Amino acid sequence: MKYQPSNILLVEDEEAHAELTKRAIRKTGNANRIDIVPDGEQALDYLMNCGDYSDKAEYPCPGLIILDIKLPGIDGIEVLKTIKQHPAVRQIPVIMLTTSENEADIEQSYKNYANSYLIKPVGFQEFEEKVMQIDSYWMLLNKPPSF
Repeated sequence: MKYQPSNILLVEDEEAHAELTKRAIRKTGNANRIDIVPDGEQALDYLMNCGDYSDKAEYPCPGLIILDIKLPGIDGIEVLKTIKQHPAVRQIPVIMLTTSENEADIEQSYKNYANSYLIKPVGFQEFEEKVMQIDSYWMLLNKPPSF
C-alpha cells in the first residue's frame, strides 16, 4: 500500500472540532492534504479503500491518523484495534485526540498501540496550539519508517 506521509486522516464527529483541527494544521503548512471522516466505520472504509473510498488514487493512505475516541457506531478504540491488527496500515502513527481523561480510555489506547494520547484543551487558543504542535512534531520532527 502506498502511503502519503504528508497526508492526514482526521476522524472526528464534532464538526466544530474537525474544522478547528483542520484550520490549525493548515496554519503550520506541513500537511499536503487533510481528509475528515465523522465516524469509525468511514475511517476503516477509508483506510481499507472500501465502499465510498474504494478509489486508492482519490483516497491515498495517510501518513498520520488523528482519532477521537467518542465516535458514533464504531468507537475510536475499536478503530485503533483494527488499524493496529491490519498489516497494510498498522505502521501509520495514530494519535488519540479526545476530551476523555478516563484512565481506562488512556490504558486501552496504549494497550492497542496508540502512538500518543492527547486531551483536547477547552479553550480555542490552547486547542489550536496543541494541534499545531501535533502537526509540527509528526510532520517535521518525527522520522517515519519507509513504507
